[in-house]
Amino acid sequence: MDLRQLEYFVAVAEERNFTRAAERVHISQSGVSAQIRRLEHELGAELFDRSARTVTLTVAGEAALAHARAALASAEAVGRAVDEVTGLVRGRLTVGMVVGCTVTPLFDALAAFHEAHPGVEVLLQEDHSDRLAEGVRNGTVDLALIGAAAATPDGLDALTIISEGLVAAVPPGHPLAGRDDLALRDLTPHPLVTMPAGTGLRAVLDQACAAQDLRPSVTLEAGAADAIADLAVRGLGVAVLSTSMASSHTDRLVSVPLHDVSVPALLALVWKPAHAPTVRAFLTHARKAFGAPGGT
Repeated sequence: MDLRQLEYFVAVAEERNFTRAAERVHISQSGVSAQIRRLEHELGAELFDRSARTVTLTVAGEAALAHARAALASAEAVGRAVDEVTGLVRGRLTVGMVVGCTVTPLFDALAAFHEAHPGVEVLLQEDHSDRLAEGVRNGTVDLALIGAAAATPDGLDALTIISEGLVAAVPPGHPLAGRDDLALRDLTPHPLVTMPAGTGLRAVLDQACAAQDLRPSVTLEAGAADAIADLAVRGLGVAVLSTSMASSHTDRLVSVPLHDVSVPALLALVWKPAHAPTVRAFLTHARKAFGAPGGT
């Protein structure tokens, strides 16, 4: 007997019909029938009662079914094991990173993964969060570090790295610098400097403004927090950043929390639920680098 015969046997047993079983395994009905007859001949017993319209298992067939399923499952496990080994020996890992985001733990994870699996080609590409998420969905990117508003994208597994609110960052002499906190409405008289559309931070800002029917004047956009801060320092607008982004510029800017932005800005790693061995291996290093709990 061979695995093909066992596959056909299980298909007929589950479909209870030779025609439907043939469609399921993509060969002709006569082909399925011939292979089942050969299997029965080798075993010395009939596996199916063919006397009625619906095919049923004989006593011998009932006894054989569980073992046939186990044999097929074992063969599939062998294939998966080999795929995992070869994938980690000569595979490829494409990692996406949101534009303008320098996250040292991600680079630490990439370095640790490369050291552990030197045969895997590692590619790193920058883009806006929405395009990276779509790349993960369609398979052009294996996993990505993205920004998001409130929740990570539907249909993807995620490891949330940061969840925080927004702040307005201004030079010390700015009229807003002396406030303990601000409302979004307080920003509308001022030009704003922030991330471009397609980034998680901008999605948070746009959603919060839309909820209050506010139309702020975003006059300057930059993909990196440092660039946004530099523009704000020069008096070209009020910088809208996340708390951690602004914390790197406390020597030049005063950060004032926006108390009515309830949607958090997220930074998260995202990947498809059915992921490749290379992704699983990288996530082990990423969780360690980001100090996250184990598991994938």
